[in-house]
Amino acid sequence: MLGLFLGVIFVGSIGWLMLSRNSGRALLSHMWTAVTGRTLSIDVSQPTVVDRIQRLQRLETVVYTMDKIVAGAKESSIFPDFLAGDRLLMLVHGEVVAGVDFSSLKPGDVRVEGKQVRLHLPAPQVFSTRIDSAKTRVYSRQTGLLVSTDPNLETQVRQEAERQLQEAAMAEGILRTAQQNGISTITSLLQGLGFEKIDFE
Repeated sequence: MLGLFLGVIFVGSIGWLMLSRNSGRALLSHMWTAVTGRTLSIDVSQPTVVDRIQRLQRLETVVYTMDKIVAGAKESSIFPDFLAGDRLLMLVHGEVVAGVDFSSLKPGDVRVEGKQVRLHLPAPQVFSTRIDSAKTRVYSRQTGLLVSTDPNLETQVRQEAERQLQEAAMAEGILRTAQQNGISTITSLLQGLGFEKIDFE
């Protein structure tokens, strides 16, 4: 009789909870969890943490966009420029991309203690330096009367422009910004995994 009584109460409770929609469903869920004995489990072991971070691969965390004027010239040691010189002035538009390559993260770089994790992140690096050809143009070109235009000069000026763009980005602290943004991304990821204290080395 006692079992039948409890069963009627349980069924009646279910009907009442379904009528009260959202709040009822939440309470029903809690009751069902209590009856079945289910508990929430999130794996934050060291191998799992390392795997989650490694999946980020080469994380681009900052892009520097710059415009720069670069000059190049071919000169003769015998004749003056108006006879044998070749000068080019180029307005270059390019970008430098930097970030952190998390694929190189090793198990020893991550230490997990309960809800605390300590990480040694890979050093930030420049991933690419690229000139946007659509926004780059030759501003001026002067070629001597006795020589033809050197077809390699523009290529050489572009190569020098890439080097100068990367050098300027480094001087402005692109690697420092890449590291800070990488730390911010990893912090959000680890907080989502349930860690409460995150330290970086």
